[in-house]
Amino acid sequence: MKKLFPLIAVLATLCATAAQRPLQLIPQPVRAELREGHFAAPGCKVTAEGFASRPEGLIRVASALAAPHGKQPARKTRNTLLLQLDARAGIPAEGYRLRVAEHEAELTAGDESGIFYGLQTLLQMADADGNIPCAEIEDYPRYGYRGLHLDVCRHFFPVEFVKGYIDRMAAAKLNRFHWHLTDDQGWRIEIKRYPRLTQVGAWRSKSQIGSYEEKPATFEFGRYGGFYTQDEIREVVAYAAERYITVIPEIEMPGHSLAALTAYPWLGCTNGDESYEIAGWICGPGNVLCPGKESTFEFLENVLDEVVALFPSKLIHIGGDECPKGRWKACPLCQQRIREEGLKDEYQLQSYFIHRIERWMHAHGREIIGWDEILQGGISKTANIMSWNGSDPGIKAAQRGNPVIMTPKWYCYFDYSQTSDPERYEPLGNTRYVSVRQAYRLDPCDRLTLPDQKRIRGVQCNLWTEYIADIRHAQHMVLPRMAALAETGWANDRKDYNDFVRRIPALVAVYKAEGYNYAPYLFEGIE
Repeated sequence: MKKLFPLIAVLATLCATAAQRPLQLIPQPVRAELREGHFAAPGCKVTAEGFASRPEGLIRVASALAAPHGKQPARKTRNTLLLQLDARAGIPAEGYRLRVAEHEAELTAGDESGIFYGLQTLLQMADADGNIPCAEIEDYPRYGYRGLHLDVCRHFFPVEFVKGYIDRMAAAKLNRFHWHLTDDQGWRIEIKRYPRLTQVGAWRSKSQIGSYEEKPATFEFGRYGGFYTQDEIREVVAYAAERYITVIPEIEMPGHSLAALTAYPWLGCTNGDESYEIAGWICGPGNVLCPGKESTFEFLENVLDEVVALFPSKLIHIGGDECPKGRWKACPLCQQRIREEGLKDEYQLQSYFIHRIERWMHAHGREIIGWDEILQGGISKTANIMSWNGSDPGIKAAQRGNPVIMTPKWYCYFDYSQTSDPERYEPLGNTRYVSVRQAYRLDPCDRLTLPDQKRIRGVQCNLWTEYIADIRHAQHMVLPRMAALAETGWANDRKDYNDFVRRIPALVAVYKAEGYNYAPYLFEGIE
């Protein structure tokens, strides 16, 4: 059986006994009190109370404690691990209470996700022999949205890597996987009604190589790409759900649409007689859909019909960033739309576009997320804003009443180098950098009054993959910065960077045990 949670490898790698070492938990719990003694988990009995049916998935996670390294111990013990679901216990959503005594460990939560997160804490606490220090812990998250993004358009990553990415998220108590599935460089999701989106739009003839600053750019030529079938999408969504992670798809519009335009040129501001070429990296000219045509909205609604059938997520990301307006200015149909709708300019035309898509989403029981550029030209107060151009757009959106997810690039862009050392920039030549310390500094509610702070749904960090072409490089860019994201999302109100640095070696032991290619700069004193 495929293991549910790879963090169990820590049992084989941490050398100190449970009684000898302080708790090294990431993210930091609300309250944790260490007691004398330890609970021997190997061979313990796992029981469950309060569930409508037997929680097989949670019991499998708990069984990793009872049978460390996947092997049943030689003998059973009288020790018991109780998983207790109690909606009346007064525990906040996703939170848990944990009491570990020498012969009994009791984990209580008001929902199943709380049980799952409590089990992650137990897995972190266990030593190499499966012993867990006696302790009492009370814990719950600061934010309900704790996200990590993966761009599979610039470079494509197989399903097994995506699952591993989700495993690491689960270990960090992150709960939203933002899957960036369409862009100028490739269309990665099968849409049955429009087969050319993947037959044509999933493949390009060149990819940019060399440094970020290199002018002119150089390219590597050859057919490159890939896509996920709808069965593979369902597989990933189900895999994430078992780990209490919601998958949020992103279908870019109206800009960043060159892959769709290459497959179906009639979506652009032409008569359909213009040809397009999928970008190697830099956004190509004319990468924008035409809002002057009803056929554009018919296409998008048909695509979204299939998307919402695949993804149960209440939130659907529609992009909306970096949309060029030049084609719209020259397009008779777009100008006619502006006149007929009484719009002032092309920025309000983009607003018209976003409003139409949002109305469709609401009719189908969903909400939109858009990058902060959707604020341009006006937006409804129900649209979720993802603030990436610094924190200011998110602050303004929260002040005007919109729900906001903070992902400012100078804290949250994991494609930026992790060091300012010019000999070690990553990706090649990228002088922008976000160290672990910088990622940890993010305060999502900074400069907001208490009423406006309530509109901050949470935080997210993003891995764009223009120059990240393989699994090892992707791991290197995410780890250990993911731990900084985890602590901000779960424990922002109690962060302490020096204490975080003290706790992180236990996590690094897990990376080593699992063979993850983490970045070492924090441990080398390099930023």
